[in-house]
Amino acid sequence: MKALVVDDDPIVLASCTRILEAEGGWMVTAVGSVTDALAAMEGHTFDLLVLDLKMPERDGLQLMARLKELQVPVPVIMMSGYATSDSVLASLEGGAFAFLAKPFTPDELLASVSFVAREGEKHGQS
Repeated sequence: MKALVVDDDPIVLASCTRILEAEGGWMVTAVGSVTDALAAMEGHTFDLLVLDLKMPERDGLQLMARLKELQVPVPVIMMSGYATSDSVLASLEGGAFAFLAKPFTPDELLASVSFVAREGEKHGQS
């Protein structure tokens, strides 16, 4: 299984990569922007996206909208250090299967990944 992690914070990228690879058995591509995420997706498919909500230039909601336009079905976990009811609602309405508030524990990330993998299968994504 392949995951794409998108966050402008290198520490979050490293943490998510370590957790998903070591404890979840995922092959992870980690990038720091929406532009890099779109480039990483050219010619590659991912079974899961873990996106930061707030990033410079373009954010996670904009990436999800672009993926809908391109008809790229992939389950998404949105994460943010600014977990307000509005940001959670906007993420879920935008197509995210789950929302993860930062900081999170390895167990919380893995539980979200497990949940999203199951939901993605139900919806024909993944």
